[in-house]
Amino acid sequence: MRYLFPTGKGYQRKWLGQDVLSGVVIAAVSIPISMGYAQIAGLPAVYGLYGSLLPVILFALLSTSPQFIFGVDAAPAAMIGGVLGGMGIAMGSAEAERVVPVLTFYVGVWLLLFALLRAGRVLRFVSTSVMGGFISGICCTIILMQLPKLMGGTAGTGELPELVRHLAGVQVHPLSLGLGAAALVILLAAKRLRPKFPMAIVVMGLGALATVLFDLPGHGVACLGAVEPGLPALHLPDWSAVSLTEGLGNSLPVAVVIMAETLLAESSFAMRDGYEIRDSQELLAFAAANLGAGMVGCCPVNGSVSRSSMNVQYRGKTQAVSLVAAAGMAAVLLWGSGLIRLLPVPVLTAIVISALLGAVEFDMAHRLLRADRKELAIFLAAFLGVLVLGTIYGVVIGVLLSFVDVIRRASQPSRELLGVISGQPGFYPLGRMSQAHPLEGVALYRFSGGLFFANIDRFQKDVENCVKPGIRAVIVDASGIVSVDLTSAERLVLLYRRLKEQGVRLYLTEHIGQVNDELRRFGAGELIEEGAVRRTLYAALEDCGAAEGEVKQWIPEEMRHAVPELLRQTQELEWAYGEEAQSKLDAMTGQVLQTLEETKPEQREQELEFLLERGRWQGVIDRDAILQHLEEHLAELSRLLERSEDAVLLELEQERERVTEALRRQHPEIASYLAAHREELEQRFQRKYPEAARHIHELRQRLHQLPEDETKEQR
Repeated sequence: MRYLFPTGKGYQRKWLGQDVLSGVVIAAVSIPISMGYAQIAGLPAVYGLYGSLLPVILFALLSTSPQFIFGVDAAPAAMIGGVLGGMGIAMGSAEAERVVPVLTFYVGVWLLLFALLRAGRVLRFVSTSVMGGFISGICCTIILMQLPKLMGGTAGTGELPELVRHLAGVQVHPLSLGLGAAALVILLAAKRLRPKFPMAIVVMGLGALATVLFDLPGHGVACLGAVEPGLPALHLPDWSAVSLTEGLGNSLPVAVVIMAETLLAESSFAMRDGYEIRDSQELLAFAAANLGAGMVGCCPVNGSVSRSSMNVQYRGKTQAVSLVAAAGMAAVLLWGSGLIRLLPVPVLTAIVISALLGAVEFDMAHRLLRADRKELAIFLAAFLGVLVLGTIYGVVIGVLLSFVDVIRRASQPSRELLGVISGQPGFYPLGRMSQAHPLEGVALYRFSGGLFFANIDRFQKDVENCVKPGIRAVIVDASGIVSVDLTSAERLVLLYRRLKEQGVRLYLTEHIGQVNDELRRFGAGELIEEGAVRRTLYAALEDCGAAEGEVKQWIPEEMRHAVPELLRQTQELEWAYGEEAQSKLDAMTGQVLQTLEETKPEQREQELEFLLERGRWQGVIDRDAILQHLEEHLAELSRLLERSEDAVLLELEQERERVTEALRRQHPEIASYLAAHREELEQRFQRKYPEAARHIHELRQRLHQLPEDETKEQR
């Protein structure tokens, strides 16, 4: 039950008046629109009214869009009319009345399948500019279809070339054009001066009154045809009218157009007015509406941009608008069918065009003209794709353009060189801050975007251009790099080696830990092993010896004592290796022991001191962790150094105490974190090597109990 009428949850009584008013207007304008499109689909006009009853109710009960209106609409109707023509079936014939409901039902089946497959997710990759061009193209197409009716002719079909040819051949009826133009001017003026006033109903009433007073049909003005009273009967389509293969094949493109056109339009309305829709449930609503349309004998139904725009104009709040519109249509079919013949077609056409003019996104095109010409080109391509080639091709063009736009933006990320301002902490773009100046001997370069095959050339050229006489290091602020691919990882290694041969260090800094995982996965672990990857800019500056003793002046005051920032400065192993950090520590310890094994006995103590000092990880927390791992191999270390375990342990413990003291002096805020980290390592050691852990614990106790002179002797 939670899926039923989701837009009605939390309904407020004050919305009722707006929903009823908007629903009445929608019902009124749906009469001519739905009747006209039903005829385009090859059905008698009354089926358009049938398609505005049950299908609209089903959509309203399931849709998550509070604004969008469903019903008989242009694109599916025109496509079904084209299918009938291809099958050689006469428009308005009894054969058409048998075939169209079957095709409609199959459309519903396809849409149900799309909902189960969550096919609507593909359209999330369509950009706002593409969406704006798409909606504007649909609106302009429908306006061009409707313009001949404003002049006394019949509605056009097809795309821009066919619509222009049809419009050029219309025999203009002056009175019809005068009525339609006057109605359009009144509606547009009212929209600007009194946007909340239901002028469409007033104009419609005036049109019906004019028909009675001045006999408009007698003067050549077209009015809607008479409709037999009564509600539609429900029945399953005649499956024998179309083979399964032919029915599914001809209905698939229609279902794709309904999904794409309606979801894109719904998303556009949702973004503009600040709410969310659920794509899969919307597809379920589309499917239910079309299955219902097939059971009343109607053509496929679709989301209507024109009626939705009118709903927005009259401030409808929920799908109660659709329920009111369906109730109004039922009342018309039961008791008011005789009034339909009084409505002048040009006046009703003016109401539709007025709503469509409010939905076009040409204001977006104007903003893009000033802000981004490339985005404007994408908007225009989507707009012209729909207008010239049709909805299905417009959708394909829109999706392709969106992906092209993503690749374009990713391949041209923001890049800049950084410098410092004397007396001020932090790093500043040299191109924007006139006071900023580069560091001596070091180039700071920021790259803001994922690093992949399409932009690695640009990255490499930028870095190589940084290497000028006197530059000994290029440090990349990679805080904007969230991923790398195989191509970029391989090129980073080659670039690192090439610069290394020139005596220039390359550093990647500030990026998220996931990038390190990807570097190792793609075979670029060399960068991490050799220290080309550092967690912070400051660590890289210290590592390359830039402005020794002055690095801290560039750390903002509020960050110098912030625990997260301090941890970044003092701990890199887990950031670099993630879940593999402990196994990496084990491997590093093994490398130390292996090196000592291959060293002459009399040089091993000196070599151990050298290895500890030269160690890749200089953060105090990481250094403490390495010393802890060496203690885990105390027996082997004692053998290699040819000293007692007590003496070796004492040396390691004293080194750990020096690390602790350094941390307390430099970063007292995280001393407690070091203690917790040590506890975690101790527990891990106890679980893994319980006998060795107990032995070391006993040695520590004995060392702490030794008198000072014995301790000195041990040293």
